[in-house]
Amino acid sequence: MHISVSYSALLASLAHVLSVSAQECPGALTPSYAQPVFADGWQGNLIATGLTRPRGMQLDSKGNLLVVQQGVGIVHLQFTDGGGTCLTLAKQTTLITDSVLNHGIGLSEDGKTLYASSVDAAFSWPYDADAITLGEKSTIVTGMTNTGHSTRTLLLSKKEPGWLILSRGSGGNIDPLAEDKSTGHSQLKAFDISNGTASGPYDFTADGRLLGWGMRNAVGVGEEPTTGGIFTVENSADDVARSGTDIHATNPGEEMNFVGTLSSTENQGGNYGYPNCLAVWDTDIPDIGSMTVGSQFAVDVTDQTTTVTDATCESERVKPRLTFEPHTAPLDVKFSADGSKAFISFHGSWNSPIPVGYRVATVDFANGQPVAAADSQTAAVDLFTNPDNTACPSACFRPAGLFIDGTGRLYVSSDATGEIWILGPTDSATPPVTSGGRRRARMPRL
Repeated sequence: MHISVSYSALLASLAHVLSVSAQECPGALTPSYAQPVFADGWQGNLIATGLTRPRGMQLDSKGNLLVVQQGVGIVHLQFTDGGGTCLTLAKQTTLITDSVLNHGIGLSEDGKTLYASSVDAAFSWPYDADAITLGEKSTIVTGMTNTGHSTRTLLLSKKEPGWLILSRGSGGNIDPLAEDKSTGHSQLKAFDISNGTASGPYDFTADGRLLGWGMRNAVGVGEEPTTGGIFTVENSADDVARSGTDIHATNPGEEMNFVGTLSSTENQGGNYGYPNCLAVWDTDIPDIGSMTVGSQFAVDVTDQTTTVTDATCESERVKPRLTFEPHTAPLDVKFSADGSKAFISFHGSWNSPIPVGYRVATVDFANGQPVAAADSQTAAVDLFTNPDNTACPSACFRPAGLFIDGTGRLYVSSDATGEIWILGPTDSATPPVTSGGRRRARMPRL
């Protein structure tokens, strides 16, 4: 039997789906750029606009969203929750105006202490979620200033309460000081804040527990909830050459690194390679030998104080647990409550021949580790993407911060567009399009 369906009829049908979806979420916002695409089984909506470079996010004990506006301060967003991904902004309150705050944010387990960070320090304030007020600011950790990478991601452990993890990036693309452990550059450290800091703030370089070094810019830091494993996602180097050949278009890869747990010192304190050893993504490079995806290779450098070879990289550096496409710039990693998935925001490229990244992806986990092998190039699966990256970065969303609420919904900040999205699972594998975005198209069988 032959069935004929006109293109105009198909468009009318799709328009009806959009109309019905819009009615399901009154007041849903529409982005100024092409509607993003959701993976099958997921939907989402744009729930806040007009923010200034929103980065890290945190829900307070009342279910309201605290957002760092980079270079501005922290804003408190209260939503009317219509269920699912239908949230409507009801009230916006400035919690604090402070231009030094730029990325990191967290709350104590009881919700009464707020933490945030600047390029130099991590701070805390008493926080009243009912009154939406902060008390007097205290400095917890200081001494992190350097040029280059300025964000200082912070993570408060849930598995080991009382520990604050801080990430400090490098002083530039290739930072010679990162070779020297005593400088504190390109390091991840943990600080015991269980008894406060009555004797004064910690000094990042001199104090704390070293979880890993040789991490160029580990902006994303997450704790796997079933084992307490700490994972970072790292922005690797630009303009890299090897044996005199420019390989920057397809190497090195971005990294996911494992630094152990706070309950043990096993797999902890190692050198993860930067600035001399970086991770292979594309194996079509000079002198590849037996190296595969994720192997550490020695790069051409002109300003380093030591001579490092591939053999050194192989034997004395910690390989990434996973390697991702170069220049995609992962900025955050969060885990589902059962630890089965990691959600990663890929902010997007500036140093790639074609725009890459600009997406949120998932990585499957089991028993506290990624399911994929270390040499996989397909571990990160698209969840929330722009339909056409050639429009990026000027006309697309750029995911930065992530937060997962108690129902499993995922908040995503887009700093370039000043927006917040919310994503969540649908009731079926092929649900209707939502008003705030579109699903990967499935054409009907004709």
